[in-house]
Amino acid sequence: MRTPYDEKYAGEDYYWGFRPSRTCYKVLELMPPDRPLRLLDVGCGEGRNAVFFARNGYQVTAFDLSATGVEKTKKYAERVGVRVRVFQADLNSYRLQEDYDIIFSTGVLQYVPPHLRKELLEDYKAHTTEGGLHVLSVFVRKPFIARAPDAEDTAHPWISGELFTHYHDWKIEYLTEEIFDCMSGGIPHRHAVNRIVARKV
Repeated sequence: MRTPYDEKYAGEDYYWGFRPSRTCYKVLELMPPDRPLRLLDVGCGEGRNAVFFARNGYQVTAFDLSATGVEKTKKYAERVGVRVRVFQADLNSYRLQEDYDIIFSTGVLQYVPPHLRKELLEDYKAHTTEGGLHVLSVFVRKPFIARAPDAEDTAHPWISGELFTHYHDWKIEYLTEEIFDCMSGGIPHRHAVNRIVARKV
């Protein structure tokens, strides 16, 4: 299955670059790898976050719908000398088979349609160890922010605060709503995003 990102990832350059999401540093702060910790990167793209975590001592598994992204993640990990177990899977149909200490996802969950969100997050919660973290970012719809020029028809922005309601029974370590400028697609625009770090207790 080809995705729009296969074309974006086709060149030698890395579309998203190598700098990890700043949310990665929240993981280091709240759950440093002072013991073996298993981390899942949901929708890893070309591997910028997955490789960052592996370099910092986490045992990383990652998946993405884009076969090109998966291959570039493997190449990036090999180049820097770390191990990332990475495979191709569809976010909306793949369900977890093992437990993780940390489940991480940024800029991906907008591809989950509303009717699947509760089921998907309940699966992730059930496959998280006690004391484990979910570190998630989702794009949210704001009436005063125009639709992004490169927005895909397969994307379904969340409602502001919707993500937080799925974690009423977990300890919220961090949550925020932010608006930021973006240049993806080469045209200036803005996004609103909700970020959460929640701990299973």
